[in-house]
Amino acid sequence: MSTDLTALRIAALALHPIKSCGGIALNEALLAETGLEFDRAWMVVDEHGEMLTQRELPRMALIQPTLRGSDIVLRAPGMLALHLRFDTVEAPTRVRVWDDVVKAYDMGGLAAQWFSDFLGQKLRLARFDPEEKRLSDPKWTGALQAENQFADGYPLLVANQASLDELNGRLQAQGHAPVTMQRFRPNLVLAGLQPWDEDHLDEIDISTAEGAVTLRFVKPCSRCSIPNVDPATAETGTEPGRTLAGYRSDPRLNGAITFGMNAVIVQGLEHTLRVGQAVSARYKFD
Repeated sequence: MSTDLTALRIAALALHPIKSCGGIALNEALLAETGLEFDRAWMVVDEHGEMLTQRELPRMALIQPTLRGSDIVLRAPGMLALHLRFDTVEAPTRVRVWDDVVKAYDMGGLAAQWFSDFLGQKLRLARFDPEEKRLSDPKWTGALQAENQFADGYPLLVANQASLDELNGRLQAQGHAPVTMQRFRPNLVLAGLQPWDEDHLDEIDISTAEGAVTLRFVKPCSRCSIPNVDPATAETGTEPGRTLAGYRSDPRLNGAITFGMNAVIVQGLEHTLRVGQAVSARYKFD
């Protein structure tokens, strides 16, 4: 492993309280055991407790949450705003997120009706049970036990602004409109790297007021159809997925198309990340 250091910074932070619904751009965020506090803490499920995402329901992109004090406020086109307290739970339940069946709490009939009305089928809203321990795949994390809530599989997703810029250059050269980073739903966006440098990062250190945060990059993020959903309109297309497929096949994932890196927390729990904080990077080349 190389120990070359590159100066860079946090360019953006984003929180996605409800899995596959809209994100919230933040200036600062608290780092908890499961990633950014409240990230993917809620999930939309069907009547059987099975997860639903923009893959099946692209209109989920139009649901915009806001955190206000001890409330989560939900807005969507044509709907009255729904205010839910974080502790508004009716009954314990079990839900499935990918291959994991986990303990959760149902958020009640009002939330269920709101999501069902907007998305056109019978749905429920569940909150992750904080006593549940859902761990990332040790094949990628090794001895480090990384907890998740309803994220796909890792506490944090980190993206590189330069990689998005390079992708947008390719899209525009083909006559397509550029896309925003919202398409890829990362928690952290780094500036100061070269395009696709994130593929080769081992760890990054972030200087915070409380001390150093160390994040380890463990697995490239494979991409499905969600980046092809326009977060502003919920319209689906073929880009940027088609362009990425032309050059972002990753042999580490048997040829899956990747953008961004999944990361785990080595140190720095309860520290506050802020946009603009200095970052140093250590590289590895397999």
